[in-house]
Amino acid sequence: MTKVYLNKKINPRIALGHPWIYNNEVDRIAGPIEPGDIVEVYFFDGQLAGRGYINPNSQIIIRLLTRKREEIDANFFYEKIKTAWAYRQQLGYVENCRLVFGEADGLPALIIDKFNDYFVLQTLSLGIDIWKPAIVDALKKIFTPKGIYERNDVPVRELEGLTQVKDFLTDPFPTEIIIKENDLQFYVNIETGQKTGYFLDQQDNRRAIKDIVKGADVLGAFTYTGTFEIHAAHYGAKSVLGIDISESAVAQANKNAALNKLDHIVKFEAMNAFDLLKKWGKEGRKYDVVMLDPPAFTKSRNNIDKAVTGYKEINLRGMQMLRNGGFLVTSSCTNLVSPELFLETIQMAAWDAKKRIRQVTYQSQSSDHPIIWGMENTHYLKFLIVEVCDR
Repeated sequence: MTKVYLNKKINPRIALGHPWIYNNEVDRIAGPIEPGDIVEVYFFDGQLAGRGYINPNSQIIIRLLTRKREEIDANFFYEKIKTAWAYRQQLGYVENCRLVFGEADGLPALIIDKFNDYFVLQTLSLGIDIWKPAIVDALKKIFTPKGIYERNDVPVRELEGLTQVKDFLTDPFPTEIIIKENDLQFYVNIETGQKTGYFLDQQDNRRAIKDIVKGADVLGAFTYTGTFEIHAAHYGAKSVLGIDISESAVAQANKNAALNKLDHIVKFEAMNAFDLLKKWGKEGRKYDVVMLDPPAFTKSRNNIDKAVTGYKEINLRGMQMLRNGGFLVTSSCTNLVSPELFLETIQMAAWDAKKRIRQVTYQSQSSDHPIIWGMENTHYLKFLIVEVCDR
């Protein structure tokens, strides 16, 4: 096995457990390499750092799979996925869950979502993509799935020299399925929906609105397929309006409302949330609860300031549309905006809106998306509920 030796002075994060090794952290490579090969990595002093896959064409040249001198083969992936499943089962995620969350489960660049008996996977780097057949075989052995689909229509793959692709990894099956969450049902299209078709990371947070929406007039912005809004109606809201710029998402949201027989309470309309929040705020529209679940405003560190400006703007508008003592439910899904910066942004929005806020709850993603300290990409979702009062 080809050996890779790291520089004498490197970021201590590797020794502390982070699996990424960048090009400029490698001192020398002893032996031939092909992109995707498994290599053995050593610190400068000759101590074993681990084994992982290499891609000299990527900025992240190596992603470590193990810190041990163990065989990386089909059985390795089978055992890793079985261990990931045991963790989810222990925490109670048995029907729908993120089965494998990349680095957090020791399988860098691999995402697997479980929807009932269907599975959607993403192999986001060359080194993990090579093992896709072994990963599919492991899923078949552990679960006997009704179907497996790949959602590798992700631009980041191109940085690894991979093409974007969507396809069946088993015999074809209907890609619109129905899942259950918190006593509700939702249509999920794993072929055409965003990411893997559904945002499982908010499933615990959607329960957090249960008490604040009872008897309330609720506005939801950036609703996608309406999960928060339908939960609000289910939990006793008087009226719920959800808005999203995507007509297809709104159609799916209204379909989900009808599926749960809540379409007499909750309605969805295709509108630009940025424009509407500003316009309706000026018109004096008021709600008891405003929910904001926007997409990531940036995927680049160069645009963090612009993202923060966007988060501040929508939260300020949301606060202005609340009746005194109402509740703001707000999220951010980019790991580039830290929890501290997110909370500071909400505080600045409250100050500019001349409001006083009181925290009800602050949470991250659901526990089937485990957070590893020191790996900021695993700690990405911020979810906050605050009471908003006049100053």
